[in-house]
Amino acid sequence: MSDLPVVRRTVVKHAVSSRILPEGGRSLRVYLPPGYQETVSYPVVYCQDGEDFFNFGRIATISQRMILEEDWEPFVVVGVDVDKKLRTSEYMPGGSRHEAYTGFFSEEMLPDVEKHFSVRRTPEERLLAGDSLGASACLSLALKRPDLFTRVLSLSGAYYDASVDQADREPILAGLRVWMSVGLQETAFETDRGTFDFVALNRVMKRLLSAKGAEIVYSERDGEHKWGFWQQLLPEALSAFLGPSPDL
Repeated sequence: MSDLPVVRRTVVKHAVSSRILPEGGRSLRVYLPPGYQETVSYPVVYCQDGEDFFNFGRIATISQRMILEEDWEPFVVVGVDVDKKLRTSEYMPGGSRHEAYTGFFSEEMLPDVEKHFSVRRTPEERLLAGDSLGASACLSLALKRPDLFTRVLSLSGAYYDASVDQADREPILAGLRVWMSVGLQETAFETDRGTFDFVALNRVMKRLLSAKGAEIVYSERDGEHKWGFWQQLLPEALSAFLGPSPDL
């Protein structure tokens, strides 16, 4: 039965050229749901750290299971790969490549995906997903381009001072919907910028976004700053936006 095309898990590689990024482009990996048809439009999840979301988060496997076994509406997942040596400079607000990366994401990658794949084109049908600094990149995109993005899935967001300052500059965020979770064992996590209490960082951001009118689903769970924890959260996190009875 698993060999039938209608239930085979399909992940394709796709390259996007760029005039904004110095290297001239970026690789994507795209999960297409069972029975994918060009004549049907699908909700879409855009993931930072695309390779990690697919390999360690197993997002294609989880999505396939939810669609086939839990009767979710089919959706597409787009993972945007990143050079780990450039990750901080691209994902962190204020980073040397952040403006170029977010410009590429909104102005080049998004139109290219919508040209080549049958995905929906309204902010309510686009979900940004990220872990750690990838979550801060997602929030930054939503703050910069609320005309394009209003839904954010945040796994242990690295909400450093630059992210807080960016959110604090926004007068009102009533259209923003965010699912946030952080691990209770993330209170002293070592990063390339120092040791941080991610629970405290996420509490601050949750309070700030809520105060500005954003709708937040927030939780703190037993877990560490690693994919073993985040992978377990993905079904619940995705269901908040894509499940039969979404919360956000």
